[in-house]
Amino acid sequence: MTNIIDALHWRYATKTYDLTKKLDSTQVDMLIESVRLSPASFGLSTYKLIHVKNTETREKLKAAAWGQTQISDASDFLVFAAKTNLGEADINEFINDVSETRNVPVESLTGYADMIKGSVGSRSSEENIVWAAKQAYIGLGILLTAAALEKIDATPMEGFDSAQFDEILGLSALNLKSIVVVAIGYRSENDTYSSLAKVRQSKQNLMIEK
Repeated sequence: MTNIIDALHWRYATKTYDLTKKLDSTQVDMLIESVRLSPASFGLSTYKLIHVKNTETREKLKAAAWGQTQISDASDFLVFAAKTNLGEADINEFINDVSETRNVPVESLTGYADMIKGSVGSRSSEENIVWAAKQAYIGLGILLTAAALEKIDATPMEGFDSAQFDEILGLSALNLKSIVVVAIGYRSENDTYSSLAKVRQSKQNLMIEK
């Protein structure tokens, strides 16, 4: 197994993808599964992952992201979208899943359910979208790490028009809002960024000990 630190040194935000190299379904499923298993507050699902396969749709999305070629050229393209109507229905569904998965009565989870409902209900819709977005970024981080461990290139991107993405993908009708996106595939041999040394702050500058 690849050492995780070596994998993180290896990865970078790929700028140019090899159009001839594609991920197979097993690889894509593994990355999606890594997101599904990501840490989540309360264990609650607060976002969706959209796998954009249609070539024409990806071209439209590229135009809404100032022409970033990774969107159209990478093997696959994923959009993290926060739920905009997070509420009791989502929580009840989650509690039912807990009951079935762990083989415990729903009634025994009432206190847990009430705690989650109280937390979600104490925030405005806008605040819950921000909260959901934070959860999505955790999922993105797990995906990037899983990809690096498997020598799969990835490019996380925030540089896109969220409103246009939502319109192109019909997300508003699904009560979703695009938050962050990621292209995945294999780097081109001509991507000069792949040979550049990684620049990060030192551990001493990063850390504050109390």
